[in-house]
Amino acid sequence: MTKNSKISTDTHIIYFGTSEFSIYALEQLIKRGVVPCAIVTVPDRPAGRKMEMASPPLKIWALSHGVNFFQFEKLKEENTIETLKMLSPDLFIVASYGKIIPEALLQIPKHGALNVHPSLLPKLRGATPLQTSIIQDMEYTGVSIIQMDKEMDHGPIVAMHEEKIPGWPLPYPELEKYLALKGANILTDSLEGYISGKLKLTEQIHENATFTKKIEKQDGFITLDELTGEAGWNTFLKYNALIEWPGLFFFAHKGGASKGVDGTVDGGVNIRVKVKEASWNTALETMEILRVVPEGKKEMTWKDFENYIA
Repeated sequence: MTKNSKISTDTHIIYFGTSEFSIYALEQLIKRGVVPCAIVTVPDRPAGRKMEMASPPLKIWALSHGVNFFQFEKLKEENTIETLKMLSPDLFIVASYGKIIPEALLQIPKHGALNVHPSLLPKLRGATPLQTSIIQDMEYTGVSIIQMDKEMDHGPIVAMHEEKIPGWPLPYPELEKYLALKGANILTDSLEGYISGKLKLTEQIHENATFTKKIEKQDGFITLDELTGEAGWNTFLKYNALIEWPGLFFFAHKGGASKGVDGTVDGGVNIRVKVKEASWNTALETMEILRVVPEGKKEMTWKDFENYIA
């Protein structure tokens, strides 16, 4: 451990994570002297158009850093439970793992499990707090550290950080990194008090809980009459929230007279267009699309796109 961490070097921590958020948080924890003895991440899954097997980001990180890791298919299996028990963990730290950890596992470590959740709980429980906070224009947001229980994002609060996010709205990848680092820091600052039992935990006000929904591919659909005024601002928020996946897209008609959103019409055709870059024009209160990728074509500027569909 470094001088930043005051917990014992004999404290055995197992770290659960999957996404880039979990990597940012883990790297910051390690910088602060909180070093796990093992990592648990999700199994490889088919991904992309060709549905080829892909490893989760945290597995790739673990391989490149020579860190021991596990990919359990089923967390409730006896083999999973016994494997983790053999590691004699004192604490689980969970950050963007993506699977519900059953109570049987939460009971293994001496000091339970702590979760780094990027929202001000009980607001935005669930899998998509970052995207949802951007879409809902929650400029005042933050990150919570909770002691996990068997329910989703339900346990008592160990620590919380709230602030007005600078440069709002941040694109999803930037907000992800920003809050992951904040979360790792407040977790590190709280560990000594938590493990010693001196830190007082605060029950969440459960009746104030709100819940996020899974992001679907269709959530990226927009129309070009949603780019100005309040509707335009909401579209710009959606652009920032979904920039990594699925991204914004719209349908445009190339040639002929448009009569619908599918198929050929009077010699023309409707094409799917993905928004690659956009910005907000404060003076005009308009979201300006700067670069797009029409279906079957390479990325181009908005001006070139207008010439292409003319």
